[in-house]
Amino acid sequence: MNNPNIVKNTTKTAVRVSAVSITANTVLAAGKAAAGIFAHSPAMFSDGVHSASDVFSSIIVIIGVKISAKKSDKLHPYGHERFECVAAIILAVVLIVTGFFIGANAITRLSSENPDSFTEPGFAAVIAAIISISVKEAMFWYTRYYAKKIDSGAVMADAWHHRSDALSSVGALIGIVGARHGYPVLEPVASLVICIFILKASFDIFKDAVDKMIDRSCDCETEDAVRSCVLQQNDVEGIDMLKTRVFGNRIYVDIEIAVNGNKNLFEAHEIAEKVHEAVETQFPKIKHIMVHVNPAKEE
Repeated sequence: MNNPNIVKNTTKTAVRVSAVSITANTVLAAGKAAAGIFAHSPAMFSDGVHSASDVFSSIIVIIGVKISAKKSDKLHPYGHERFECVAAIILAVVLIVTGFFIGANAITRLSSENPDSFTEPGFAAVIAAIISISVKEAMFWYTRYYAKKIDSGAVMADAWHHRSDALSSVGALIGIVGARHGYPVLEPVASLVICIFILKASFDIFKDAVDKMIDRSCDCETEDAVRSCVLQQNDVEGIDMLKTRVFGNRIYVDIEIAVNGNKNLFEAHEIAEKVHEAVETQFPKIKHIMVHVNPAKEE
């Protein structure tokens, strides 16, 4: 992924997926708000407002991935990948707020003295809820697929925004159907369950983004694979030290290799260059590996 063309294609993919999200959310927000008004359904109107808020989330994703794709400069010599983590954290916070809003609204409705005091919603609200669930769940899987493909925490956070909207619509649908059959209490109960799912997803996104911001080492499997790759290179007699750190969705590696102490400077440098090239070629997520050469200890 050190290839600028790959970075460019990854950014274009993230922007394209976010543009699709913005279009879908705009259409859904308008449709659900209209259905809520004409079918006398406050739940569906609120769901439309939720979809409108997701447009903001997708815009944050576009800004985050575009900044993270910028080349290194004097002020940011290691690149801008962490800006995507910032975007993911912002989206996680928005998700947390959404979850608490849904939960608080549900508790308020459950504690209401007269929960049945609203007009029976029309059938149009039921149709709107079903369409919303179908579209938003499809958008979740679509966005999630590309988030994994390009390894983007911000795009993955946006995918979970789609899932939270789908779950919100499930709560709205339960409430609308329940209200039409004389059981309006079903909607706030379902909303409380949905709140828990949203808060769990937002916590996972937040934790992943923070881990990528604080120079956490990469997983043991990747480190073991790097060790194996290095030891397979000619003239490498051992590894004295290996450190890794996650930087956004990329990895930096510092390694000290042991080689025959009788090698001259040019030979040692050539061995280090081969290790450098082999690792960065075999592991696309590794943005850079710094190789230090030590003389091997005599037995």
